[in-house]
Amino acid sequence: MEDFIINSQIVKPGECKQIVLNSYELHTKTKIEIPVFVFRSKTKGPTLLLSAGMHGEETNGIEIIRKIITRDEVKNLNCGNVIAIPVINSVSFLFGSRELPDGRDLNRCFPGTKNGSFGSRIAYDLMKYIVPLIDFGVDFHTGGAKINNTPQIRCVFEFPENVSLAEKFSPPLIIDSSYRDGTFRKEASKKNKPILVYEGGESMRFDYRAINEGVNGCLRLMKSYGMTDIDIPNNHAIKIKKDTWIRANASGLFHMNATNGTYVSKGDLLGVICNPFGEIEYKIESTADGYIVGINNQPVVNQGDALIHIGIEE
Repeated sequence: MEDFIINSQIVKPGECKQIVLNSYELHTKTKIEIPVFVFRSKTKGPTLLLSAGMHGEETNGIEIIRKIITRDEVKNLNCGNVIAIPVINSVSFLFGSRELPDGRDLNRCFPGTKNGSFGSRIAYDLMKYIVPLIDFGVDFHTGGAKINNTPQIRCVFEFPENVSLAEKFSPPLIIDSSYRDGTFRKEASKKNKPILVYEGGESMRFDYRAINEGVNGCLRLMKSYGMTDIDIPNNHAIKIKKDTWIRANASGLFHMNATNGTYVSKGDLLGVICNPFGEIEYKIESTADGYIVGINNQPVVNQGDALIHIGIEE
């Protein structure tokens, strides 16, 4: 087995180390570093990447990786390697924001350039030093502001290897999601390194179901490759091929009656929108048979706002 070399830092087989992907300087001369945790067995096996904090306000994924890197099973792998990056976007995490200081979305900066913008340089370092070492990975995200996503893996059904990895992770839902330009997942795929995207909960709010499902999925994935011995039963993973958003039919105060992740039938009452002056109530009904994959928790909505995300089974 060869040494791992990440930006001139060496991690030998059998070693566990915390290293730094790179150091970036802000306009205040403040140094921003991105810590990387590397766990290596002396026995040959696959290399798994676990990454979170691509957006600084997505705290659930950060907590998932924090829990993973403290486990004895991960510190003493049976085989293979784990590279864990709890907070990719350290500067946005510092400010609790989604965007970088220049307003860019880090997950639209890939593959990046060595002398580019702040985000472009982080993307470049990930593609140069981390992606060549891995076999596959999971990138952890949450819903956006006020959007709560039920625990789910997003991958491209067109590629059987993606689906196989998702089934090993075994989340409640597996959703067909095409690649987007400039994303970590798309650029890694060009190097034949499949990256699954895990979505769970909403930004800046711990969702313990989403956190536990994320931790359990990682442990299932590692167990499937013999990296650990811990045995966690699989979920009955539902594959979602199509999706649709139910939108507000009026403006007012939105009250959700259904539970995230549950199956609903077309015509089921999912919630109501009330006129704030007590005059009118509008019913929100399901427009399709499917599973609720995400809910807008914004209490005050305007007509046309996306409220409930419905996933339709394959």
